Amino acid sequence: SFYYGTFPAGFLWGVGSSAYQTEGAWDKDGKGPSIWDAFTHQKGKVFRNETGDSACDGYYKVKDDIQLLKELKVNHYLLSISWPRIMPTGIKAEQLNEKGIQFYNDTINSLLENNITPIVSLYHWDLPQVLQEKYGGWQNISMINYFNDYANLCFEKFGDRVKHWITFSNPWAVAEKGYETGEHAPGLKLGGCGAYKAAHHIIKTHAKVWHSYNNTWRREQRGMVGISLTSGWGEPVDPHSQTDRDAAERYIQFHLGWFANPIYRGDYPEVMKNYVGRKSAQQGLGTSRLPTFSVQEKTYIKGTSDFLGIGHFTTRYVLQKNFPFLQVSSYHTDHDLAELVDPNWPAPGPKWLYSVPWGFRRLLNFIKTQYGNPLIYVTENGMSETLQCPQLCDEWRIQYLKGYINEILKALNDGVNVKGYTAWSLLDKFEWNKGFSERFGLYHIDFKNKNKPRYPKASVDYYKKIISANGFPNPREVENWHRKAMDTCSAAHQHLAADSLITHMEMVTEIVLPTVFTLCILISIVLLIFYLRNHS
Repeated sequence: SFYYGTFPAGFLWGVGSSAYQTEGAWDKDGKGPSIWDAFTHQKGKVFRNETGDSACDGYYKVKDDIQLLKELKVNHYLLSISWPRIMPTGIKAEQLNEKGIQFYNDTINSLLENNITPIVSLYHWDLPQVLQEKYGGWQNISMINYFNDYANLCFEKFGDRVKHWITFSNPWAVAEKGYETGEHAPGLKLGGCGAYKAAHHIIKTHAKVWHSYNNTWRREQRGMVGISLTSGWGEPVDPHSQTDRDAAERYIQFHLGWFANPIYRGDYPEVMKNYVGRKSAQQGLGTSRLPTFSVQEKTYIKGTSDFLGIGHFTTRYVLQKNFPFLQVSSYHTDHDLAELVDPNWPAPGPKWLYSVPWGFRRLLNFIKTQYGNPLIYVTENGMSETLQCPQLCDEWRIQYLKGYINEILKALNDGVNVKGYTAWSLLDKFEWNKGFSERFGLYHIDFKNKNKPRYPKASVDYYKKIISANGFPNPREVENWHRKAMDTCSAAHQHLAADSLITHMEMVTEIVLPTVFTLCILISIVLLIFYLRNHS
């Protein structure tokens, strides 16, 4: 049931985005190539072979986008820094890019001038390509020191103003999609081992960066360092079945627990160690494919998070499924479970994203119980659409935001320590291997228009009302928000339609007029040749 009430005073409201998905300017002003530049420039890796080369042109539109943030009246903006933009090869000793550093300085200063708090992620997937080519990226332990140098540079240059740092955004996807399935950059399919090895190095790197901040910068800068972990909720198909309950627990531990357990409890979840260890032994391997932490490493890693960032999008029903012994090992067969969905769950966008708000409250309560009720910031939560035609009246996103934010309010009443919420995302943007076919933005972008104009969807108006009311005061008011949001999107739609027509006419003019002009010249030449032949 829907719960009417308001959030505690001082609760933070924001939106987020990431560097590669929005900035563009992939090779401008001294930026080095990232693994995503290399990956998207290979044919067949991304839907329609689209790239983030220009993306939303965010590199050139900082002031415009800050105006959108002011329009939304958010408290914070979650952005990421592109490692190769400030350190082209990823190696501090080799080269720094002052123009890249200046770009982020200007962005941070503009946010603060407009009373918007920057929450900065150091890594949202765009590893410098040089580090991938030279060392194999996150498969190599040397990344720990290279990343720590980069993090310290960021603390040095921006830490006087940035007080909320995220080391890694959704490292699960970095490891699993980058080094297991190869769906994401760097596109490696190192089945059964690659993801575990990458994650192992990422966790150690996170801990090193936290200790660097703690020892060198904290006293002077007084900021916080956390990590942002993305996880769905796993609900047992039959809550009375112990095997289904165990399978649902494994689902969470193989997603969230993989990273959270070492950071909050000092080691990988027991169930991960048992299952991967057993499957590795069945394959005749002498050691587990899941690496181990030494006693010193466990102590070093435990407690290295001042807050936990949580990304959450959807829920699955989970049941036990035994995978037969396979010579080819896989992260996906290691946990012996199957995922199901309820066909009645709304799924207006891509097939993976079902709207199941109640799963969020359960996930937040799981975190409270498992990890000692840590300070939580929701760092990613949102709904995407896959419609070919622009749809500014995004009724489904309004319902999604309303439902999921309401579950956070219920979780607060359960005693969960949530301090802020970040809607994902500010803009329609480059959506990794899906290209521009999937759109999470509160603002629509017309990517066919070379100016990349931004148009507010109905959800902008609705989210703005939630922020100004700090929650859901009463049924009448909340119903009123919905009506007004749908009214405003009709006007925005007319504006978009008119602009699209002008863009179309400009394209026609740019292509057709030169073509007609060229044809006229050619016809004139042919007629002139005939004329001269006839008169010679």
